[in-house]
Formats: sequence, structure tokens, C-alpha cells
Amino acid sequence: MSQQERAVRTQTALIRSAAEMFDRHGYEKASLHDISSGAGVSRGALHFHFESKAEVACAVESAAARTLRQVMDSVLSEDVCALQGLTDLLHRLVRLLLWDVVVRAGFLLSCEAGSRVRTDLCQEWRTYVHGLVLRAAEEEEALAPGVSQEGVVNTVVGATVGFVVLSRADKQWLAARTVTGFWRVLLPSLADPQAVAGLDPAGTRSAHGDPRRTAP
Repeated sequence: MSQQERAVRTQTALIRSAAEMFDRHGYEKASLHDISSGAGVSRGALHFHFESKAEVACAVESAAARTLRQVMDSVLSEDVCALQGLTDLLHRLVRLLLWDVVVRAGFLLSCEAGSRVRTDLCQEWRTYVHGLVLRAAEEEEALAPGVSQEGVVNTVVGATVGFVVLSRADKQWLAARTVTGFWRVLLPSLADPQAVAGLDPAGTRSAHGDPRRTAP
């Protein structure tokens, strides 16, 4: 194995270990000692790659953002209406958060007050949600009369952040039935009555594969 390959492996191990510590303890309580120990390397090796805990956290956020973009873009490529796409997207995101500790930690870091954020996953998620709600309203006219686009976006994003934060104590908040229940309540109140009949709150098949696979 070349020196460059070893460096990449070490950095990857440190990012995953840091994600596990941030997920378990939060940013403030996670220590560099625990992060380096979890990766099976010395503190010196950690500081060779990252100058500080803040730099490690930024690396976790960046890695989480790359995975999020790949998975979200793969779902958006599916040929479904905007509201079904939004429903599927939340199902896929929640599965990704359950399966991938790096993405989950990146989201938690974005949500934690006082942590420095270079890559704001919550804001990126809001951008995806906003795009689909805008399409549903203006291109497909699928929102019920009087429903606020901003209100829908805020509700979906707020619920997502709540699922992530609450999942630290109980992973059932990231269960498929939790998301299905959320959509069963929300869809009838936001969608045009004619559109509701064609929507599946449990998500289409594309929403329930391995969330880390991006190929169709």
C-alpha cells in the first residue's frame, strides 16, 4: 500500500470515528482522544490530517453533504410528481440518516447551536424541499387552495430536524412508519384533493432501497 493510500484510509477512519463520537456525545463532549482511539491511530496522526476538532467536524459535514447530494439527486431523477417525489425524498433521507452515521452526525452538527458550520446540511435539505414544493405549486398546481409554500417547506424541514435530534435517544424516530405517519397527516392538508388520491405516504419503491445506492 502506498503512503498516499494509507493517508486516505487514515483520514476516512478518522472521519467515521469522529462521526460516531459526535453522534453519541455531541460536538462539545466528543474528544480528540476518543476520535483518534476510535480510528486506531495516534493523536499525532490525527493532527497530521486535522488541526483541531473543528476541522474534523467540517470534514464530517463535507463527507455527509457529498453523500446527501448523491442520494437526493438520484431520487429526484425518478419520474414522479413533485409531492410524491418529496414524500419519497424524506423516506430516503430518513433511511440514510438511520444507516449512515456520517450523514447523521453531519446533520446533528448543522443543528447544534454554537457549532461552526461550513457545510449546512439543514440548509441544503431545505433547498431540495423548496424546489419540489415550488414545482408542485407552480408547475403542477397540486397544492390545495390557500396553502402556503413557505409553510409547507418549514413544516417538512422542521419535522426532519426533529426526527434527527430525537433519534439520538431513540432510533425509532427514523423508522419508516414514523415518516409514513407524518405524511398521512400532512398530505391531505397540503395537497389538492384530486392530487391526494394518487399519492402514497409510504413512498414508492424507489424510496425504500439501500439509501446509499445512487444508481437506478
